[in-house]
Amino acid sequence: MRREIWLPAVALASGLVLGAGTIAFTADTPPGSTYGQSGGAYGRGGKHPHIAAATRALTHAEGQLERAAHHYGGHRVKALELVKQAESELRQAVVYADAHPDEFRPSAAAPGAPARK
Repeated sequence: MRREIWLPAVALASGLVLGAGTIAFTADTPPGSTYGQSGGAYGRGGKHPHIAAATRALTHAEGQLERAAHHYGGHRVKALELVKQAESELRQAVVYADAHPDEFRPSAAAPGAPARK
């Protein structure tokens, strides 16, 4: 009888833990709120939400590349260097945006976006 109960109980507990972790990991904060570093530039929402999302993705990619078991003929190391370079570019983009606030007003259209009539 005990053997018949423990497997479903473990499966249910594992599902609850994984489900709760997934919800906590993917939950977004309300727009305009800050998360992470000061100013919210790198957090969810914040002043630059697309830059923040790209930064999170690159941080995740960096971790995955660092934990990869193989060298892939040097391509893993090269990819890791490029990810770190991209992270640096995003930090510089935020510094630029903070130094030029007039260019980043909500009414300003994004480059390449169709003009509003």
